[in-house]
Amino acid sequence: MSEALNTGSHDLPVTEELAAFMRTGWAGGTPPGTAPVTARPIAPWAAKRRTALAQRFPGERLVIPAGTLKVRSNDSDYRFRPHSAYSYLTGAHESDDVLVIEPSGEAVLYVRPRAPREEGQEFYRDRRYGEFWAGPRPDLAEAAELYQVECAHIRDLDLERPARVLRGVDAAVDARVPRGGDDRDAELETHLAEMRLVKDEWEVGELQSAVDATVRGFEDVVRALPQAFGHARGERYLEGVFGLRARLEGNAVGYDSIVAAGSHACVLHWIRNDGALDRGDLLLLDAGVETDTLYTADVTRTFPMSGRFGSVQRQAYELVYEAQTAAIATLRPGARFRDFHLAAMRVICDGLRDWGLLKDSTDTLMETGLYRRYTLCSSGHMLGLDVHDCARSRAEVYLDGVLAEGQVLTVEPGLYFQPDDLTLPEELRGMGIRIEDDLVVTADGATLMSAGLPRHPDEVESWMGALL
Repeated sequence: MSEALNTGSHDLPVTEELAAFMRTGWAGGTPPGTAPVTARPIAPWAAKRRTALAQRFPGERLVIPAGTLKVRSNDSDYRFRPHSAYSYLTGAHESDDVLVIEPSGEAVLYVRPRAPREEGQEFYRDRRYGEFWAGPRPDLAEAAELYQVECAHIRDLDLERPARVLRGVDAAVDARVPRGGDDRDAELETHLAEMRLVKDEWEVGELQSAVDATVRGFEDVVRALPQAFGHARGERYLEGVFGLRARLEGNAVGYDSIVAAGSHACVLHWIRNDGALDRGDLLLLDAGVETDTLYTADVTRTFPMSGRFGSVQRQAYELVYEAQTAAIATLRPGARFRDFHLAAMRVICDGLRDWGLLKDSTDTLMETGLYRRYTLCSSGHMLGLDVHDCARSRAEVYLDGVLAEGQVLTVEPGLYFQPDDLTLPEELRGMGIRIEDDLVVTADGATLMSAGLPRHPDEVESWMGALL
């Protein structure tokens, strides 16, 4: 919140004459080339959420920061993304701003507005916030129109009064607000996560847009396979192809894409993506487009780079497909969140027993967990503004809770046969398979949001054949 300019160490000094010259001769108004200033579609939905939050903590002051710019290296920052709770309540995406809900329930958004060109040097000298360096920020009137909430200058923000604070987001805010007890702040953080467990109609629409763009990105990747084979880092080539779709249709990727060829698919979060491609191997692609409103898809497909599954590849893939199908069938309001994972794992256990890899009964395997050697992680999670959404929710309302209409989640069982696992026959070693889809819970079941991508192995082969 300092007014000091963020200038570079090698900036040339500014003479009085140049400073005076830079203050004059500007047209004024909204800078040319910026988007029209009209209310964001999220505004009425965000207003309802702020009202609900105020009602949950009546008579209390609530402080929710956007977050600050983070240094990537030296004097270069990462592209800014606000904290998800702040975005959920405002739809605003500028750094260093702070939402305050007063004890009366009134909401005020404190923003760092665009610096006037008629005074000061920020607009052309400040490398972090200056308009000539980082692009224009809304002024106060524009911000109020965009977000449909009262806006004030960040320098007028009073942080000396007791409040519940979403801490760990903005160190300057944390330092200035008196602590009312860690439990009070933790309760706010938890509630902000749990508010997002059930998506409203607008959110479901944004998530469907993210999924639809992701489907197109997967199609791009398959079409690019012939060119990618010729590169020593074919995984990275495909990562770039998907990333182009994400930037063209949205804000970015919602998380670092996993482009895992061959045995790299046995690394659950393989994001190095520096491997070559072999036509005889499977490719595991786990990727999602994040919309401009910051909602992300999260989809995985595993497909044969040759366009046709080998017999062992098909056998393993079909087991994961059957497990996912069983998991999806459990989704409905009132079902326990953990039910879909357990349903998938029973199918996996049955298959591993049929193959002779495990000897105990399925019930015993479910109790001892020995099957987890080959499928270590859980089979899904909530999805929304964060790829692992609502993670600060209490276990009793999320992991140990029940599903509700409007929740959006992933279902993603997998098998991961490590290349050095001597309990496996050689033909299975180094094979990783995951099938992941995004679903919204409806009144009587769930809708497959990512139905635009095939799941069955026959359909996968036909899909690839058409694209190639």
